Amino acid sequence: MARSSSGRDKGVNTRLAHLGNDPHDFFGFVNPPVVHASTVLFPDAATMASRNQKYTYGTRGTPTSDALADAVNALEGSAGTIIVPSGLAAVFVPLMAFLSAGDHALIVDSVYAPTRMFANTMLKRWGVEVDYYDPLIGGGIAALMKPNTKVVFTESPGSNTFEMQDIPAIAAAAHAGGAVVMMDNTWATPLYFKPLDHGVDISIHAATKYPAGHSDVLAGLVSANEATWKRLWDTFVSLGIPAGPDDAYQVLRGLRTMGVRLERHQRSALDIARWLEGQPGVARVLHPGLESHPGHALWKRDFCGASGIFSVVLDAGGQKEAHAFLDALEIFGLGYSWGGYESLAVLVNLSDRTVARGSYEGPIIRLQIGLEDVADLKADIGKALAAARA
Repeated sequence: MARSSSGRDKGVNTRLAHLGNDPHDFFGFVNPPVVHASTVLFPDAATMASRNQKYTYGTRGTPTSDALADAVNALEGSAGTIIVPSGLAAVFVPLMAFLSAGDHALIVDSVYAPTRMFANTMLKRWGVEVDYYDPLIGGGIAALMKPNTKVVFTESPGSNTFEMQDIPAIAAAAHAGGAVVMMDNTWATPLYFKPLDHGVDISIHAATKYPAGHSDVLAGLVSANEATWKRLWDTFVSLGIPAGPDDAYQVLRGLRTMGVRLERHQRSALDIARWLEGQPGVARVLHPGLESHPGHALWKRDFCGASGIFSVVLDAGGQKEAHAFLDALEIFGLGYSWGGYESLAVLVNLSDRTVARGSYEGPIIRLQIGLEDVADLKADIGKALAAARA
C-alpha cells in the first residue's frame, strides 16, 4: 500500500501496518530511513534562492518525519500533521498559533493539568484571557463565547475523571462565534475517535502514550484541517521545535502495533472496570464504556472504542487510605503518563479545578491497565482495596 494511498477500504490493522512509507521509495526496505538532518544541500544557486525542492532544512521535515506525518494524516483525515518533542508541546504550539494578546480562550475544566498550567502562566503572561468551562456544557457553551473568543479547547473524556463532552455541539457553537476548536484526543487516538469528522479543527495527541506505546519516547502530534493547517505550519516553523528523527521513527514503529495493543488495553480495562463495580471498598468506577457512566450515551454515539485508562473512586477515606492502596500494589507501578505496556496507578488531585470538581465519596485512583494478564491485575487491585479498607 503506497504512501500516497490512505487505504480507506482496508481494515485498521492492515492500514497501520503499511501507512506512511512505500518500501519501494527506498530500495525496498520495509521501514523508512532515519534521516538525521540539519543542513540540506541545493544543486545550484537558483534552486537555493527559490527553495524549490522538497527538503530545505532539517526543522522543516525529513523523509522520516514525513513518513510518520503521512501515516497520521491518513488516520486523522487531516490536511497536515506536525511532530513535536512532547505532548505538552503539541498543546502549546496550536494555542500559540491561534491566540494573541487581547484574545479569549475557553478551556474545559477537566483538561490535562500541564495544559492548565501553561494557560494560567504563559497564556496569561502574553495577555490572553482564559476561562474554564464545565465539560458537560455542550451547546450551552455559546453563552460563554465573547467577541474576542478565538479558541475553544476540548478534551473528551476529561483527564482523570473522564467526563464526556458533546464535541459536535460544542464545535458548532464555537464556530458560530468564530472560534477555532481544538481537542486533546490522546485517550481515544484516531482509531476510536476522529475529531475532524465531528467538527474539530485541530486534533492533538501525546504520541508518548498509545502511538509510541512503550514508555520510552516523548513526542506530540498535531493534525489540522485545511482551514487551519497553514497557520499551524507557519507557527511550527517559526518556533523551530521538531521532534528528533529517532523519536519520529519510534512513534511510527509504535503505530504498526497500536491497533492490536489498543484492543488488548480496551478489553482488559473494561473487564477490570466491570469487576471493580462489584468490589467492596469501591464507590464507583469512572469509565465511559460502562453503562453506569453518566456520559456513556455520548461515548456510544461518537466513539468506536475505549482505551486502557480510567479511574476508581474509593467509598471512603482520604490520602491515608489512598496511599495504603497504592503502596500495596506490586504489579502496578506508581508513575505518571500512560499508554505503555505496563500498568500504572496514581492518586488524582482535583484541587486546581474551578467548575468541575464534582462530589466524590472518597479518593480517586487513576488506573492505566497495561498488557499484563487480567487475573494478575485483579489480584493486585484486590489486595490494594483490602489495604485501603484496613
